[in-house]
Amino acid sequence: MLYDPVVFENLKVALENQLYDLDNLDQRIVITSRTDILDMAVMSRRWSLGFMLPDREQSCAVKAEIILSTSIEELSDELLERSGTNPACSLLLKFTGSVEQPTVDCPQIERVIEEAWNRDLIPVQRLTATFGDHAYPIEGAELWVPRYYENEILLPFNRRINEDQMEDLESLIEHTIRTLEALDKIML
Repeated sequence: MLYDPVVFENLKVALENQLYDLDNLDQRIVITSRTDILDMAVMSRRWSLGFMLPDREQSCAVKAEIILSTSIEELSDELLERSGTNPACSLLLKFTGSVEQPTVDCPQIERVIEEAWNRDLIPVQRLTATFGDHAYPIEGAELWVPRYYENEILLPFNRRINEDQMEDLESLIEHTIRTLEALDKIML
């Protein structure tokens, strides 16, 4: 019996090929992380590839991550060739970097993403701070203020993707890089 790759594998390989070419051949990005997880507890797949712009210090660079995932339902529908199903994957973009003034920077980040993606979807921004060296106390109060916040920006796609969108992957990657370049001007 000949093995036929599932939609998830085909999309993953197409994304990897294009992203590694942008790193190794074109040197437009630097790949910083890669995961390929089979979650045995819920029988799902999750793949991600993280990258940043070249000539940046990795510890403080703004980073992007493309995340592809699928569930056991989609995998089984495809492998068992169930009629009436359309196997597909979820796509999520994640950007991470630091901001000093969230009330100023976060609305600016939101505008950059809305302009880049021409979508009504508002990105989810999660701010975190670590107590310690990068914080200073507020005089006369038992409060502290971080010098900067780590901002994780999540941009989920409303629709699932499959091999019909294979030709759109190049545009998706290009938009992601342009967004990364714009965020690099705002974030630390």
